[in-house]
Amino acid sequence: MEILTTTTTSIIELFKSSTTLTILLISLLTLAIILRTSKPNSKLSPTIPSPVALPIIGHLHLLGSIPHQALHRIALRYGPFFRVRLGSIDYLAVNSPSSIKCFLKNHESIFCDRTTSTTIINMFYDGSDLTFAPYGPHWIFMRKLTMTQLLGGKTIGQLHHIRREEIKRLLRGFYDKSRTGEKVNLPQSFIGLASNIVSRMSIGRQWAGRDEELAELKTVVNDLEVILGLFDFKDHIWVLKQLGKLGFDFQGISSKEKEVMGRYDRMVERVLKEKEAERQSKNGNKEDGEEGTKDILDLLMDVHDDDNAEKKLTRENLKSYILNVLAAGTSTSALTIEWALGEMMNHPTMLKKLLTELDTVVGKDRLVDESDLPRLPYLQAVIKETLRLHCPLPLLTRKGSEDCIIDGHFVPAGTPVLLNYWAVGRDPEYWKDPLEFNPERFASDNKGNEVDFRGQHFQLLPFGTGRRMCPGATLGHLVVTTGFAALVQCFEWMSAEGSVDMTEGPGITLTRARPLFMTPKPRLDKLLSSL
Repeated sequence: MEILTTTTTSIIELFKSSTTLTILLISLLTLAIILRTSKPNSKLSPTIPSPVALPIIGHLHLLGSIPHQALHRIALRYGPFFRVRLGSIDYLAVNSPSSIKCFLKNHESIFCDRTTSTTIINMFYDGSDLTFAPYGPHWIFMRKLTMTQLLGGKTIGQLHHIRREEIKRLLRGFYDKSRTGEKVNLPQSFIGLASNIVSRMSIGRQWAGRDEELAELKTVVNDLEVILGLFDFKDHIWVLKQLGKLGFDFQGISSKEKEVMGRYDRMVERVLKEKEAERQSKNGNKEDGEEGTKDILDLLMDVHDDDNAEKKLTRENLKSYILNVLAAGTSTSALTIEWALGEMMNHPTMLKKLLTELDTVVGKDRLVDESDLPRLPYLQAVIKETLRLHCPLPLLTRKGSEDCIIDGHFVPAGTPVLLNYWAVGRDPEYWKDPLEFNPERFASDNKGNEVDFRGQHFQLLPFGTGRRMCPGATLGHLVVTTGFAALVQCFEWMSAEGSVDMTEGPGITLTRARPLFMTPKPRLDKLLSSL
């Protein structure tokens, strides 16, 4: 969600309008004059290596359409820790497990803040959420509330039936299509699975079956993610920022933000009013059988309505937190399932081994469940290897809160840091044959089995690490692992192209260049017909 995605397409789009081009040329000329008559104001240590930068745009031209790959290539020449200038802002790019450990463990108290942008501030109600809120009392309270209640083990366990129901719904849909030999748009299907699970867990059991409203919600969240992934030049080029304050919307991002956030706000207001009416009707009912299965919004509103709560939550806090959960828990989970299935199609021997494990542990008469996961080590290894090679959020950011010395280099307060989690999963110092998909590296008789994805091992950080680690890691892992296992257990998957193209595409998440379309063939017909 917080990736600075610089794309060649974005630059081309900016130049499409002749009016915009004229304004931009004047702006850049003005800035060039300023730069020629002013000394650089960066306080970053000059000893930090850096590629040669161009006037005005800095290193934007080097990042291309897939920034995490570009930064990885630069690191091969300049080392894992270097300076990169995006417009007029100097960033530190960190591309190795040891360098990330230096920032996020040895100096974690300094790098607890995320970088923000105009888009983030506008979309998340001026920092009233959890993901982008500055480190401080509000963030600490929301993080504690999240880990103990909202996404804690008890809540996740009580809402298990939602995940189970949605996986069965997905399988029934594939089963119907298998009878006609119809190809399945897997990205769309997996987004639907993750979105339905997260939506129902977040905003209410009463949304079950309300497919049109859920579809509308998915569209809004997807539109917000698209906007969040756009590179806003006015956040990085000073003259454009000043002109933006005067109302010049060069890329049209501001108007898009306003339109989509208006749709989201109206929708979430409707949800809140429904929830308030539901809670009011149940008020004082001591025999309410649903009390033990509250959704996340119920728990948030409990705190919101509690006059004795440690911190009073505002309506904006509720809206922004729900948006955090909806946005963070949808595309990342869906993409991981898609990458895992693609890898299995390209490695039939590994697929056969996984099927043998599923048939032995689970059998062929019932659907794999979350309770089976501890007894499925090879399945766990396949998911770990998928997360290593296809990290769902490849590039995240932090920002320093005070001056410090990193590896002998002076880093001033406010310096933004690009953390390339995609690169750490490919570091040859930690991984043998790092570009090969090999779940065996995580096998129980292999040393790699000790490596976990929960932020303690810096060579595998799909959910980040430290205080800002993704609070939904446990939930995301359950959705991905169980959903993927059910797809493999119940169907044979066939592709007209034979092998699956594993090329990456641009985006704030690790998208595929070619979406996965495959034809399902029932493997356990009797089981599927009983779902």
